[in-house]
Amino acid sequence: MKSVSLKLPDHLHAKLEEACQRRRAAKSDVMRDALEAYLEQPKGAGISCAELAGDLVGSLAGPADLATNPVHLRGYGQ
Repeated sequence: MKSVSLKLPDHLHAKLEEACQRRRAAKSDVMRDALEAYLEQPKGAGISCAELAGDLVGSLAGPADLATNPVHLRGYGQ
């Protein structure tokens, strides 16, 4: 097995310590499991911007066709 070293910010190191205590596992085991889980995720499996902003859609007043109607874009950028 190969050895790798890395530097962690304090907040991430604290989370690692907590995970080790919860699982009663060594840091190497927790980090190896986390890295394997991350690398096995399909590309683009994260949350999209549309999903993150989903609860905001329709929450403001204004024309529904603001981004597509040229009338609303007159003078934009001038």
